[in-house]
Amino acid sequence: MLLNFLWVPITLAAAAAQTGRNATQRKLTGMIGTVGATQVRFLYGFPFALLALLAVWLLTGEAIPAPDSGFALYVGAGAVAQILATALMLFAMRERSFAVVTAYTKTEPVQVALFGLVILGDRLTPLIAFAILIATGGVILMSVKPGTKLAGSGLRPVVAGIASGAFFALSAIGFRGAILSLGDSSFFIRATTTLAWSLGLQTLILLVWLGLFDRDALIKSFRVWRTSLGAGFLGALASQFWFLGFSLTTAANVRTLALVEVLMAQAVSHRLLAQGTTRRELLGMGLIVLGVGLLLAGQM
Repeated sequence: MLLNFLWVPITLAAAAAQTGRNATQRKLTGMIGTVGATQVRFLYGFPFALLALLAVWLLTGEAIPAPDSGFALYVGAGAVAQILATALMLFAMRERSFAVVTAYTKTEPVQVALFGLVILGDRLTPLIAFAILIATGGVILMSVKPGTKLAGSGLRPVVAGIASGAFFALSAIGFRGAILSLGDSSFFIRATTTLAWSLGLQTLILLVWLGLFDRDALIKSFRVWRTSLGAGFLGALASQFWFLGFSLTTAANVRTLALVEVLMAQAVSHRLLAQGTTRRELLGMGLIVLGVGLLLAGQM
């Protein structure tokens, strides 16, 4: 019974680590550009993923699962989708507040539920489906401000944020599919193995891209290595927890509970970035909390 709910604290830890990583990457965007800040979470996170895999192997004595073609397909799709999602998110954050862009990306749970049903056959109960809709409705309420013009420069961050959510949804499905394809090993070794492969692939892709098209951003990321290292560590830590969650329950459950990240992002915006909270945003937060509560009730 305890194992059935282990994904809950794991997901909350992932959301906290990701909030810190997003805030760090947001600062890096102004220093080294969108693509440069995107690659930081992968390039600087990859060594931490390798250390985590080594630690799990030494502590458990389990053999590291050998990947097959199915694993390669899932992890490759997840890796590319996550790169695109991160780049779109950081682009949107250049034009909108940290909390609001986080909210845009959190239209993701509905998309995760649909993709999970179609691709992996992950089914939802009516209560859980309702919980996802309620929580996502809270996100939308927080995102859409009265009088906002969704045209020109006003529309770009909205589209980028929602598209980012779609790619994050596809990446979640890809990574869960990769984890499930690794067979009967423990959930811990399967999740950590998938993390190491995905970050390694993402690092390779972005190093090649930046080497060919944006060497200046790559060089700058080495110059601000202290901040980059912090973003990489938080990114790897968040991903480790996300992958553990995906190994224990459906991606839709994990990504719906992860909407608490919107509340964390609001706290970051309020305390660190001097961005206020309106009544509408408070109501949206209330709906998110209600949706998460219904989600957990649906697991009973």
